[in-house]
Amino acid sequence: MTPDYQLTVDGKNIRLNGQLISLILTDNRGFEADTIEIQLDDSADLLDIPRKGAKMQVKLGYVHNGKSELTDKGSYTIDEVEHTGAPDTLTIRGKSADMRGSLLKTREQSFHQVTLDSIVQTIAQRNNLAAKISPTLSAEQIEHIDQTNESDAQFLTRLAEQLDAIATVKNDNLMFIAAGQAVSASGQPLPKIHITRQSGDQHRFSIADRQAYAGVTAYWQNERASRRESITVERSGNNGELTGGDGIKTLRHIYASRATATRAAKAMWERIQRGIATFSLTLAEGNPELFPETPITVSGFKPQIDNSNWILVQVTHTLNSAGYTSSLELEIKQDEQYQISEQSSVSDGKIA
Repeated sequence: MTPDYQLTVDGKNIRLNGQLISLILTDNRGFEADTIEIQLDDSADLLDIPRKGAKMQVKLGYVHNGKSELTDKGSYTIDEVEHTGAPDTLTIRGKSADMRGSLLKTREQSFHQVTLDSIVQTIAQRNNLAAKISPTLSAEQIEHIDQTNESDAQFLTRLAEQLDAIATVKNDNLMFIAAGQAVSASGQPLPKIHITRQSGDQHRFSIADRQAYAGVTAYWQNERASRRESITVERSGNNGELTGGDGIKTLRHIYASRATATRAAKAMWERIQRGIATFSLTLAEGNPELFPETPITVSGFKPQIDNSNWILVQVTHTLNSAGYTSSLELEIKQDEQYQISEQSSVSDGKIA
């Protein structure tokens, strides 16, 4: 198959005959903007410099059996143009169009005794977006949270971190989904992609010491009982017993309720588990259908790699004279079970 692409600027299809030097498109997870950089050969002085702020639509794929099969990779706003020489080269850079405008405007608002669904709907409506939220998260009760001198993007990122979720905008949809669960905003499992070592070009695997933390503790102030209490999320052993010890991470913030403390401890625990192992892989033959949160399985590597379930967190598509490749950044999808224990303390001493 022959790599193929299509560029549309302000609705006009741009045809490049042998002028493309390279195209690099990075698809990120969350509110980190997707980016694109295109380098073009202008030695024949045939290219026009596009205006800043122009909308560029990008499609990637292959010509298969004489037919062009392209995947829409979204729209980008051109924010930087550079012309250099000699030889003359035109470089165009852009960021995902969804991540500009009203989402970055600083706002002030308080939310009290509402569901997460209500917050996301409110923010989506004022940014002219459609809200899509995971069913497992939509009913989460938010007792109180302030958006103080924050943009909607910053506020949603902070809220997502508290819930171990991902907030992002894709194709005019404001999405708030559970992190590392390989499910869509509607709660449906995403189809798995299997990659063999023969498909890869380079790889790098690293693993951290999972014994560093056996659990996470969060404290909350029980005003009714006038005492501080704790919630601890700990890993279950193979025999169902808890594995405690010195490796307990303590959150420094004192939460206002048992529910928020539990939520914070669980979110941190799940983030720690996903960070246990990372895996990067470059596909010799690029796959335009890959996007963040896609579940990945692999084979042909070491057993620890092959036997793990992976989640795609970033993909970079590169098209140049050497061909079309996709570079993947993966983290482990942790299915390990945990248990929760509680403790009361009369002391209001400092948290170490």
